Amino acid sequence: MKAVIALGANLGEPRSQVLSAIEEIKKLLNVNKVSSLYETAPFGVPDSQPNYINAVLTGETDHKPLDLMKALLEVENALGRTRSFQNAARLIDIDIIDLGGLFLESEPLTLPHPRAHERRFVLEPWFEIDPEAHLPGRGPISALLAALN
Repeated sequence: MKAVIALGANLGEPRSQVLSAIEEIKKLLNVNKVSSLYETAPFGVPDSQPNYINAVLTGETDHKPLDLMKALLEVENALGRTRSFQNAARLIDIDIIDLGGLFLESEPLTLPHPRAHERRFVLEPWFEIDPEAHLPGRGPISALLAALN
């Protein structure tokens, strides 16, 4: 099943942390493509936070959604992620954006990611590696990206 994973970091050494997370994810997924690293301003928080380094990767997995989420949370924890409040600055953040076009709404996980369509820092790197991609329930990512302009 195809997985689309977004990564971001803005504390410590963000580039290094995103690259380390990608290497760890390669142990969980058969990674097909990895975007460039993008520097972006924090989203939905005061400007006092440092800029983020973001990337998106695609790969194939046999993991069930909640099992994949658990494995990705373990990668975050191994890289020092602590959770304080929503949109807090972080050492690493890993999100499942889409998993085989599945729709899932549960306490720990919603698929596709419910806010991906409004986040340039997800859409731009995803478009780079898969310009024909669609976000289930929202449409082509090219159109979603154009709507943000």
